[in-house]
Amino acid sequence: MRRPGALFLALGAALALTGSALALAPESSLRPEARALIPPGITLLPTEPLPRPQLRPRLRPVSAQIAAASTRSRAVFGPEQSLRPSARPGGILQQAMSRQRERRRGMVCGDPALQGEVVGFVPGRISGCGIEEAVRLRSVSGVALSQQALIDCNTAKALNRWVNNGMKPALRSKGRVAQLRVAAHYTCRTRNNQPGARISEHGKGRAIDISGFVMEDGEVITVLNHWNARGYRSAMRKMHRTACGPFGTVLGPNSDRFHRDHFHFDTARYRSGPFCR
Repeated sequence: MRRPGALFLALGAALALTGSALALAPESSLRPEARALIPPGITLLPTEPLPRPQLRPRLRPVSAQIAAASTRSRAVFGPEQSLRPSARPGGILQQAMSRQRERRRGMVCGDPALQGEVVGFVPGRISGCGIEEAVRLRSVSGVALSQQALIDCNTAKALNRWVNNGMKPALRSKGRVAQLRVAAHYTCRTRNNQPGARISEHGKGRAIDISGFVMEDGEVITVLNHWNARGYRSAMRKMHRTACGPFGTVLGPNSDRFHRDHFHFDTARYRSGPFCR
């Protein structure tokens, strides 16, 4: 075991050495100073700023082979410019607007496709005949009638639906229909003109008879001559079939001897549904 005196002597010696080390330490850091970029005595002349390099590559000259390939690709894939059509001349627009105004002036039943004139009440000469609100129809969806038909609006609208959904599609392969041949419209009579029979739907303005079709090229297709004719049989039956629905009664050559030469269409409605024969 060490004596206390020796311990005090050792501590005193350590403190003396630490004090001498602190006395010898420099007041500032010994890190070397940075060297000057320009040596003393050398003066740099003023210089212009260096140009910025052009990063976009220059276009290579087009060879004849590349030019020919570009021409062929335009021919295959279309022109470089837009194909948007140029504005129509003002005259064409004015003509179209004029035709639209003309159609609206001549429309009946609130539909520009139905052209004619409003007649109003048509009295009947016998009980049961007459039309409450009649129109005199002259064309349907651009197809003229051979004679103006005196009917009510319900029948006119049914005729328009049949023209667009039945007649035109059935005869499309033959061309455009220019005229409907109207065999009968309003007339105050009994059914099939038989004595004692009920009042015909013709006598109420709810029926129209179609006997044929005049094509734009002048061809005339009739129910009498083409109902069973080769090349027309399918179209004639399609027209007859598609009328069943827009009209409540559809009669044709297969119904009876009174309808062998025309289609009879009327808008009478039955609880059992349309009557088509």
